[in-house]
Amino acid sequence: MVSGSFTAENISTIPPARLWKASIRDGHNVIPRAMPELIASCEILEGDGGAGSIRQLTFTEAFKDFSYVKDRVDVIDDEKHVFKYTIVEGGLIGLKRLKSYSFEIHVEPTSDGGSLSKMTVEYESFNDSLLSDEEIEKIKGGIIGMVKSLEGYLQENPETYA
Repeated sequence: MVSGSFTAENISTIPPARLWKASIRDGHNVIPRAMPELIASCEILEGDGGAGSIRQLTFTEAFKDFSYVKDRVDVIDDEKHVFKYTIVEGGLIGLKRLKSYSFEIHVEPTSDGGSLSKMTVEYESFNDSLLSDEEIEKIKGGIIGMVKSLEGYLQENPETYA
C-alpha cells in the first residue's frame, strides 16, 4: 500500500456563495438536474447533509466505469467554503484500485466576482504503486467536468440560487 495525492483547480464565473449552495449544500438536488445524462440520482442516505452524513451518487448506464459512489461528509464549513468528504463505497474502491480516497474542496472568490475551486485528493492504493498520470487526469476531468456542468446549469438558470 502506498499513499499519494494530487490537486486541481477550476476558475468559474459563478460567485462563490452561489456555486457553494448549488454544488455543496443543495448538490443532491442540483447535480442530477445539471447532468441528467450521467447522474441518475444523488441522495442523502443518513444525516442532514452536514458532517457525518452519508450520501450516494448513482450514475446512469452512460457511465461505464462504475454504477455508484457512496461518501461520508467529513467537514462542511459554509463560512470558509471548505468541504471534505471520503469515499466509503463504490467508485475506485469498488474497482479494487484504491483502499481509500478523500476530496477536499475550497471555493474562493476571484477579483472579477467569480470563484476559484481548489481540490485536493488524497488516496491509499491497494498495491505498491501510485495512480498513473492517466488515472489522475481521468479523476480530475470527472470532477472538473461536474463543476463545469453545474456552472452551465447555473448560467442557464440565472434565478437559481441568485
